[in-house]
Formats: sequence, structure tokens, C-alpha cells
Amino acid sequence: MTMHTLLHHRLTRRATALARHVSRLARRPSRLAASPSHVARQLVRFARVQARCCAFAVALFGGMAVSKLLSSHLSFPVARYDLLLAYGVLLTAVGYALGWETRREVAVVAACHVLGLAFELVKVLVGSWSYPESGLTKIAGVPLYGGFMYAAVGSYVCRSWRLLDLSLTGYRARATAVTAVGLYVNFLTHHWLPDLRLPLGAALLVATAGARVHFTVGELRHRMPLALAFALIGFFLWLAENIATYLGAWTYPSQLHGWEPVPVSKWASWALLISVTFVICGARRHDGTSPADGARSPGGGGLPAGERRGQLGPHDHAVAGGVLGRAGGEGEVAAGGVVAVGGPGEGPGHGPDDARVTG
Repeated sequence: MTMHTLLHHRLTRRATALARHVSRLARRPSRLAASPSHVARQLVRFARVQARCCAFAVALFGGMAVSKLLSSHLSFPVARYDLLLAYGVLLTAVGYALGWETRREVAVVAACHVLGLAFELVKVLVGSWSYPESGLTKIAGVPLYGGFMYAAVGSYVCRSWRLLDLSLTGYRARATAVTAVGLYVNFLTHHWLPDLRLPLGAALLVATAGARVHFTVGELRHRMPLALAFALIGFFLWLAENIATYLGAWTYPSQLHGWEPVPVSKWASWALLISVTFVICGARRHDGTSPADGARSPGGGGLPAGERRGQLGPHDHAVAGGVLGRAGGEGEVAAGGVVAVGGPGEGPGHGPDDARVTG
């Protein structure tokens, strides 16, 4: 090999290495100090995306509030619980037709509905709360529409994953799933067995230690600890409980003689139980998603331009476990799978130990 050829090979290798380094830097989230106006724009963008994520929940609770208001002035030929069930089914169908949910997301929402009904059946059985109104679609005192409160949380989680392009690093899928199942079972069995809420909560903190949620707002990639995400979601679900009870969607015993804030303890309950929906919604991410199942809304359902669910973007690659991850930079997904945010805990409006009166 001549000196000229050797020099050419060395220069080529160095140029290739430099190009790869520049590419990695370009894909990393910006760490430059943002101006106040830029921060404000990012917050507005984030709020808009969150509003889209809550579309199903807002429509559902809006229907509950309207039905409550109308039932106090009008006489319906059909029981209000039955009307709410029909409304929830119609809302799900319309949401799918409009591209709010994909086929797999509808399946996840249905799973949350079933788990929510199972939760309601046990809680009504032990007298934690009741549904006093009549209805043809009640089983063991529980109207079938009650599961839609849990389905709304599942819808929020699925849409957040897609619209914010969520991914995880440092996530322990098996440990988180086992702990989430334990939390769900404990909130059902603590009526007869010792309440293991505190040790299970500590176990959840251990299982999620070091895990980070990565999400996209506008052109920037952000991240936060997974445990913090649970706490924030729990807070906003607690806030939603306050709004819903104020509108009369249901009533706590302490609110029978006038509205008052929902106890802050419900925030803690949601922060723990959100892990259940997190595991359910994330389990589907272990499977490859075909383009046919991807978001059907214009622009790829919130993903960066040209990147739709089930398709590799310019900076993505497949990792072990069949999960698509963002190559390089902060957003790379750990091998072994990804699971997402949300929670069919005790449903909006009731905690593990509280009696509830609906209607």
C-alpha cells in the first residue's frame, strides 16, 4: 500500500468518525439556557398536547355532568346509567373514527374498562360506595358505564405515549409490573388482609429508581424521572376528581351537605395505582406495530415529521425486545422493552377506603 493510499484511508476514517460525532450531537436535546419566551412557548405547546391527550376523558366527564344537570329538570325514558353506557360506547366509536385511538389503543382502553369494573364490583360488594340509581345494565349493583372512568385514564396514557413520542431508559419492566399487580390486588384485599400500601409504595420507588421518561415537545426532547411522572399524573387525577365532584358526577359522603375538596390522600393513591395502567398501556409496545395500526391523523399523530408509529425515523433503530428506539442521544430505549404512563387505580372520584354516592 502506497503512502498516498494509506493517508487517504486515515483521512476517510477520521472524516467518518467526525460525521458520526456531529450527527450524535445534532440529535441530543439542547442544553442551552432557554429564554423566558421560549419556555412559555414550550409550556403552551405542552398544554395543547395534553388537552388532546385528555379528549376522551373531557368528553366523558362532560357527558356525565350534562346528564346530571338534565336529569334534575327532565324525565328520561331510559335510566341515566344506561344512557351513560350508550354514550361511552358511542364516544369510543367516534374517537376511533376520528383517529383519537388506534385499534390497539382501543383494545388497551377495553382492558382498563374490564379491570375497572372488577375493581368496582369488589368495592361495591364491601360497601365502599354505591350506585343508588336504577338501570338495566347493572351487575351486582355496578352499572357497566362505571368502567369508562378507568378507560378514560387508559385513553389518556395511550394518547400521551403517541402524541409526546414517549420512550424510557433504565426501565425495569418485570419489577414494575410485579409491583403494580401487587398494588392493584392490595387495594382490593386490604378489606380482609393487612394493608401493604406503604411497603408496596416503597417497592415501586425501588423498581423505578433510575428510570427516565423521555418525551418530545415541539422540536425539543425532554426527560424526567419515572417516579416523578407517576406523582404528577396522580396530582392531576386528584385535581380531576375535585372538578368532577364539583360538577356532581359523584359525591363523597363528606360532600353530601355541600362540596368540599377531595382529600389529598387520593393523590397518593393515584400516584401508586397509576403504575397499573402504565404496565397495561406499555405491554403493547413490546410488539412491532404495523403501519396499518399507526395513528391515522394527519402529521403522524404528533410524531416528528415523517415518523409514524411502526416506522423507523431517520434517527431510529431496532433494539433487543422488538421495540423501536431513538438511536443515540438521550432518547434511546433500553433493551428488553418499554412500558408507558397512566393508571386504572381506583377510578376518578374514589379512593381505596372511601364510600362514594353517585347520582
